[in-house]
Amino acid sequence: METRERRRRRKQVKVGNFEAEEVSSKRWEFISMSEQEEDLICRMYKLVGQRWDLIAGRIPGRTAEEIERFWILKHHDMLSEGTKANDNRES
Repeated sequence: METRERRRRRKQVKVGNFEAEEVSSKRWEFISMSEQEEDLICRMYKLVGQRWDLIAGRIPGRTAEEIERFWILKHHDMLSEGTKANDNRES
């Protein structure tokens, strides 16, 4: 029967054998959306949050990745301002 220490070591070895996912450094291009699509994305975001697959299911021809990228690019300034406001409160 194996000791606990031997099992722990075996698990640690297994955890260490993984492949890192590549991250693209390519700049994202802005995705143009119609006014109706933007409105629907905003309303759906308020209802379901960051469940991009659910939002994409309501907009024909759009993928969850496109919608998430659009949201991040459109709201980037607001997101960074929110971070700055939180930083100022802590000071």
